[in-house]
Amino acid sequence: MGRGISHDRDEESPEAKGRWFRSLTLQERMAFLCEVTELALTNDPTLARGQPVREIPGRVRVLELPADRRP
Repeated sequence: MGRGISHDRDEESPEAKGRWFRSLTLQERMAFLCEVTELALTNDPTLARGQPVREIPGRVRVLELPADRRP
């Protein structure tokens, strides 16, 4: 999971982060998800309780891709 630390700004782009994430195995991805979740819950334990989701007027909600746009 580790190539080491890089200080190159080009490796901080969303595309570079996506490439890094795709390079992980399923087990490594799940371990990363658990670590991030644990970090978030450590910083704010109330996240686990959840809050009711409310619709924001004027926003667009995409529920699914149109049939002609599906992969």
